[in-house]
Amino acid sequence: MEECLKLKKNTLITPVVKWVGGKRQLLDEISNLIPKNISTYVEPFVGGGAVLFDLQPNKAIVNDYNEELINVYNVIKNKPEELIDMLKHYKEKNSEEFFYEVRALDRTDSYKTIGNIDKAARMLYLNKTCYNGLFRVNRAGQFNSPYGKYKDPNIVNEVAIRAVSDYFNNCNIKITSGDYKEALKNLRKGAFVYFDPPYMPISSSSSFTGYTELGFGLEKQTELRNECLKLHSKGIKFLLSNSYSPEILDLYSDTSIFTIKVVRANRNINSKANKRGEINEVLIYNYE
Repeated sequence: MEECLKLKKNTLITPVVKWVGGKRQLLDEISNLIPKNISTYVEPFVGGGAVLFDLQPNKAIVNDYNEELINVYNVIKNKPEELIDMLKHYKEKNSEEFFYEVRALDRTDSYKTIGNIDKAARMLYLNKTCYNGLFRVNRAGQFNSPYGKYKDPNIVNEVAIRAVSDYFNNCNIKITSGDYKEALKNLRKGAFVYFDPPYMPISSSSSFTGYTELGFGLEKQTELRNECLKLHSKGIKFLLSNSYSPEILDLYSDTSIFTIKVVRANRNINSKANKRGEINEVLIYNYE
């Protein structure tokens, strides 16, 4: 991976999907807290990858429970040109009727037989053309966002796809899908973990864990806190993003281990328009 070590930061490497809770607007806050000289960057809930693509580490382990998302990244790595060609086909056919035809595919038995390139193109197309541009599934794991009716959605982002593909291939980037705890196994001191899990809801109406059919409530948040404690005991540094909620503040109340920094972020995922806007979030870390 010597070539990667020679690469300067590439501004063409940007997120290819819009993801709930994306961190583009908080990149300055987050990047200022990330330690220098990391041996391995680990992101167990990679989502849209805003922090990964901004940091561009030479060696990384990235994971997400969402298999469709990880398939997109693997196809970008291995078959970028085929993906671009398929997206051009989707761009030509884009319409409200076509959108709902494509969206309905995961409700058919034949969906399991669709190839990985087709699945990746479908997901990117739906992500770029659905309302609010966010991936969301119901409890059956089926995509359920409505059509967005945008004039000229950026369906074929050739520049970003090729740049991300080059990055994945030129550097030591391990891409996995599954339980986030698997990405934490066998880490050594010098590794750094950035956690961006589904947030703890700050109210019943603001809950949004729809990027996977599984929720991420207090039990899961407590489990994650315990994983943070394990990392701390091994001398591994981590940074975690979450909502500014009483439950999260209570979970990370041990000031001898955790530092909590409150930041402001604009969020637009509440079902009620008047509830959207700037809210408090927290960045939690275990180092100075």
